[in-house]
Amino acid sequence: MASSTFLLSPLTLSHNKKPLLHSSFLLSSNKNLNLLLPKRLIRKSNELRTLTVAKSNGSDSADAPDRLISALCYFYPFFDGVQYGKYVITQFYPVQALIQPLFPAIRVFKSFPFNGFLVFLTLYFVVVRNQNFSRYVRFNTMQAIVLDVLLIFPDLLERTFNPRSGFGLELLMSLDSTVFLFLLVSLIYGSSSCLFGQIPRLPIVADAADRQVL
Repeated sequence: MASSTFLLSPLTLSHNKKPLLHSSFLLSSNKNLNLLLPKRLIRKSNELRTLTVAKSNGSDSADAPDRLISALCYFYPFFDGVQYGKYVITQFYPVQALIQPLFPAIRVFKSFPFNGFLVFLTLYFVVVRNQNFSRYVRFNTMQAIVLDVLLIFPDLLERTFNPRSGFGLELLMSLDSTVFLFLLVSLIYGSSSCLFGQIPRLPIVADAADRQVL
């Protein structure tokens, strides 16, 4: 708005009368048009204008604090499921070097057995269900929570089938490695997208997060 005002001001100064006549004609024509239009259409147009302004200034904003909070949320499922990377980390040094700076934070997260559950309750009830946070933050937080909830399935498989050797062990290693790599990619993609103000949509979990965030 400031730039448009700046660009219009020289025209107004150089042609002082014509812009005034033009603006007065527009105002009178708008008034006459409002008189001709049904009240229902005028009311709907005003409501649409109000909704557009509210959306541009409202819950879908992604300012710097929103981006930072959303980016940090994706560390939660990664920390909670980092144990699935025990085969990948030991076999591939680049992966170990990539996540090595996170080892102190992972130790703190794993130091108390109920930390994961407490973080889950905090994120869900304090962030997702809190309308004071923008929808951008609540969606990304819910997406991280859904991703963490899905870790129940590989955990149940490990507890039910715990092979020690043979084809079963190879299948378990492949499953664990796939889960870990998916968590790592989700962390990198989700956090980097949030830092740039974009909305990451992870496969499988994005639609579920949309349904939970009002």
